[in-house]
Amino acid sequence: MTREFGTLNGKTVNAITIKNEFIEAEILSYGATLRSLKVKDKNGNPVDVCLGYDTLEEYVNSNGYFGATVGRVANRIGDARFTLDGEEYTLAQNNGKNTLHGGKIGFDKAIWHYSGSEDETSVMLFLTSPDGDEGFPGNLYVEVTYTVNGNSLEISYKATTDKRTPVNLTNHSYFNLGGHASGDIYAHTLKLNAHLFTEVDDGLIPTGRLASVESTALDFTKETLLGDRLNCEELSSTKGVDHNFALDKGWDIAASLYCEKTGIQMDTVTTLEGVQIYTAGGLGDRNGKDGAKYSRHNGICLETQHFPDSINKPEFPSCVLDAGKTWAHTTAYKFSVR
Repeated sequence: MTREFGTLNGKTVNAITIKNEFIEAEILSYGATLRSLKVKDKNGNPVDVCLGYDTLEEYVNSNGYFGATVGRVANRIGDARFTLDGEEYTLAQNNGKNTLHGGKIGFDKAIWHYSGSEDETSVMLFLTSPDGDEGFPGNLYVEVTYTVNGNSLEISYKATTDKRTPVNLTNHSYFNLGGHASGDIYAHTLKLNAHLFTEVDDGLIPTGRLASVESTALDFTKETLLGDRLNCEELSSTKGVDHNFALDKGWDIAASLYCEKTGIQMDTVTTLEGVQIYTAGGLGDRNGKDGAKYSRHNGICLETQHFPDSINKPEFPSCVLDAGKTWAHTTAYKFSVR
């Protein structure tokens, strides 16, 4: 099912609904954005677990990347520059002196083309980012496919280029398993299969060192109540968690998020090596969809990705896509109740 969501610069933005008997998701062609995600709670009632807005104007004017597909390179690039094949590329500074989530006009601000499946269980969105877009080299063609499959929402990414370029795509949804309008996430628990995180400097740029979470407030290797961590002194500079974790190898599940109130559990599965956990410490007071009021710590992002600033850190797994090759990764959010 498709409906008109608004117009921008004379172009129509649509909202596409995909669903099955367990899940219903609405995706916008603006930013390839996940606007809503309804799953069933322990009583069988649908709960929208994704923060969002009612109007296109709110998405255009928002600073929160609500539900968006971010790129060409998610997360931060230090000093808004990198060198590739002997050539230095200068990018937009939109996060202090750094580049964040693709620059000033990233993929989250693009109107994507799309094609839905006949059975309304998936939608593929696509765009072409031209050579020099936000300072990045190469013409990059990108596809993002949302699919409801049983109790899972799967997000598959593909990209090809005609010139070597960094690529790091992710989804920036804010999840609240109590319901998008239910307030803070302090009663949620989080478990991460990650014993290491990327150590960062004061500008949240990785130093290149992987540090142990042991004996720190970033240790989520056991199910941990978020309310016990988000306002602790150790995480005061980031107002909660805003860190990339290096996922342990050999685990099927990267992260498990749980809300006792609804009984909903969300397991994150990914082919990528990292996940940025952001507990919305910088989320200012704002109006959300359906009359909701959103504020600090009202959601949590699980941004599966390559490590931040990996284009400038040869010790990290590479995010460079070669010409003629395909960048392909998948992340699934699997829901259950307990």
